[in-house]
Amino acid sequence: MRTHTTQKAGLTSTTSTEARNCGSRLRTRPLGGPPIRVFRSSSGQNHRRGSRLGSSLLRIIFAQASHHDHHDHLPVCGTRDLNEYVSGLKFDDKGLLVAIAQDVDTGDVLMQAFANEKAVRATLRTGKGTFYSRSRKALWCKGETSGNYLMVKGVYCDCDRDSLVYLCKPIGPACHTGEPTCWFEGTSECTEDTVVVTGESPKTTLLRLEDTIRQRQAEGEGKSWTAKLLADPKLLCSKVREEAGELCETLEEGEGKKRCASEMADLLYHSMVLCRAQGVEVRDVMEVLRKRFGTSGIDEKAARVVAK
Repeated sequence: MRTHTTQKAGLTSTTSTEARNCGSRLRTRPLGGPPIRVFRSSSGQNHRRGSRLGSSLLRIIFAQASHHDHHDHLPVCGTRDLNEYVSGLKFDDKGLLVAIAQDVDTGDVLMQAFANEKAVRATLRTGKGTFYSRSRKALWCKGETSGNYLMVKGVYCDCDRDSLVYLCKPIGPACHTGEPTCWFEGTSECTEDTVVVTGESPKTTLLRLEDTIRQRQAEGEGKSWTAKLLADPKLLCSKVREEAGELCETLEEGEGKKRCASEMADLLYHSMVLCRAQGVEVRDVMEVLRKRFGTSGIDEKAARVVAK
């Protein structure tokens, strides 16, 4: 659809030179496994020694912050004693800090709870999201009763070191209500005196698009272009091929970034409709991509040839 223009908002992040180059040697430790040495070259590439980084890798982002005069938030990279690291976090006067669980594949914010030093240590050592229950006054491993574990892939602390993000793959719903996430009440159309409350969860752009495609599928064939594509596999496949070709043309013809983004948006949409026709969700695709991290594209393609 070359006449269709899509504007795409970007997110920009800045990182200081010191933070990017915090030492030439970084050691990371997979959950339950031996440390892996990662040597960082001046070009920014990582070179591993030891075992391959697997899905159980627990990446710890160290942030050492001084929140008063200098705002020096540069991370302290390198091998750290686990107990020393945990004790260096800023717990409140009750010995707690906020721990937020986020889906590693979709970006969904799943739940918020509190953790004390023992809970953080347990999370780092076991790879399962562990918290502190203020009502029961005891450690609480999410899923120990329901089976809905949070399999933690990374732990990140904020610049003040007083809150954590558990980046995880949820096994089942995260909320005790049975909902995938604890956030499922949204607002829209606010005025000075009123607000419209919706039953929506906060979603990233691709997941919102997936929900729209799913809704059009449920509504059935009608005026919707999405429904028409789903009802006609031949038309759908032809559109995916067409959009892929037009995306390539943006490079071949030097059409610029704006046209490239527009054609990529068209290809993403039609590809997601094709996935919807086969019951494939965005999280399925993201999980495949995540499992390929740390694997050479050449090696991965060669393995696929052997498997065939």
